[in-house]
Amino acid sequence: MRPRLYVDLSKIRANAQRVLEFLSKHGIELVAVTKVTLGDPNIARVLREAGVRIIGESRIQNVERLISSGVTGPFMMLRIPQLSEIDSIVGLCDYILVSELDVVKKIEELCREKKHRTKLIYMVDVGDLREGVWYENAVEEVVQAAKMCDWAELCGVGTNLGCYGGVLASEENMRMLLNIRDNVERLTKKSFPIVSGGNTSALKLVEEERLPQGVNQFRVGEAIYLGTDVTNNREISWLERDAFILEAEVIELKTKPSVPVGETGFDAFGRKPNFFDKGWRRRAILALGEQDTVPGQLKPLDEKVEVIHASSDHTIVDISDVDRSIRVGDTMKFRLTYAALLRAMTCPHVEKIYV
Repeated sequence: MRPRLYVDLSKIRANAQRVLEFLSKHGIELVAVTKVTLGDPNIARVLREAGVRIIGESRIQNVERLISSGVTGPFMMLRIPQLSEIDSIVGLCDYILVSELDVVKKIEELCREKKHRTKLIYMVDVGDLREGVWYENAVEEVVQAAKMCDWAELCGVGTNLGCYGGVLASEENMRMLLNIRDNVERLTKKSFPIVSGGNTSALKLVEEERLPQGVNQFRVGEAIYLGTDVTNNREISWLERDAFILEAEVIELKTKPSVPVGETGFDAFGRKPNFFDKGWRRRAILALGEQDTVPGQLKPLDEKVEVIHASSDHTIVDISDVDRSIRVGDTMKFRLTYAALLRAMTCPHVEKIYV
């Protein structure tokens, strides 16, 4: 059998409804992000059933896949666009995150030419060092962008935190974003109603009632699919955490030393593995590897199973302490982190089974 990824649509729906209701109570719009699912239409339909209005995607090919499967917008393009793909994005996406004046100019030209309206959110880097104009230069640049827009509508500012630099959402950086929006409004005499300040990592601010008033849009994926918040290193107690379960087959069972024998270099991925001498251990090899998921970030449902290491097509787990009898041909199941889910959903060798 191929590795199997079981997708519990009812739990995804429940999580989406809970996040939507929670944010709505605080005046925050939810953009449900489908990029980790490769723009899966089955999952997008469940999000719509849960009441989600805007679906966020990072790849135009995923948006095209959703539309061809009958999933309608509004869609938000999350990754700042390549100039080479703006024509397609403008035609399919209702909201576009931007961070370059040349991109704004190109979008405005296309919107004018096609007599098409598109909404833009200008991204501001408040410290995480991914996309966006640096916060100290933000007011001037966003004002310039606003002056360039006529057919395209610059409707707000946004930021991303955690995904690159691990910077946590805080009252301080959220206020920074709000102050930038306020100064842009003052200088342009225009309204910029959207402050898109959060992702899964910012939910904690809302839970603790520390989110400054005025941040009114969150772009959320991880919490909906996994019930976790990797940036804050926590599980979210009020969400389901097993909507995705990965299953792989045992292809070898042997008792071997716990440390390799012979002079060692680097593994096939250029890593220097660390092994600890625990004596001889019972090990299973699974028909699953780095090509299918991120094995080191799998969480065995049997807590006595330990993931040791993996190569492209083999994952080795220690089963010495497992109570049950395991045979070749049996399977093992795992919960996944965000990184492990991302790779599993995008791998064609992993079978997706919807339950």
